[in-house]
Amino acid sequence: MSREELNLLKYTIAVVAEFAKHFGISQKQSFNYLKRFLGLDYLLEYYDVLHTLSFEDAIEAMTAICKRNGGLLQ
Repeated sequence: MSREELNLLKYTIAVVAEFAKHFGISQKQSFNYLKRFLGLDYLLEYYDVLHTLSFEDAIEAMTAICKRNGGLLQ
């Protein structure tokens, strides 16, 4: 695994955990929600920008993407 892939994996795990904490849901629910409503796809596509933001800003952006794709968490 390359250094970049490892960084992406660690960041994804951290964002899923922070998303769960922010919305008071389990990490499994967080992962499933982000996967279902394309938040993880967004994270993978825009990782280069998202990892420079605070977790709060990244979660806000991912929440907006999920909402556009049918998610109800706000």
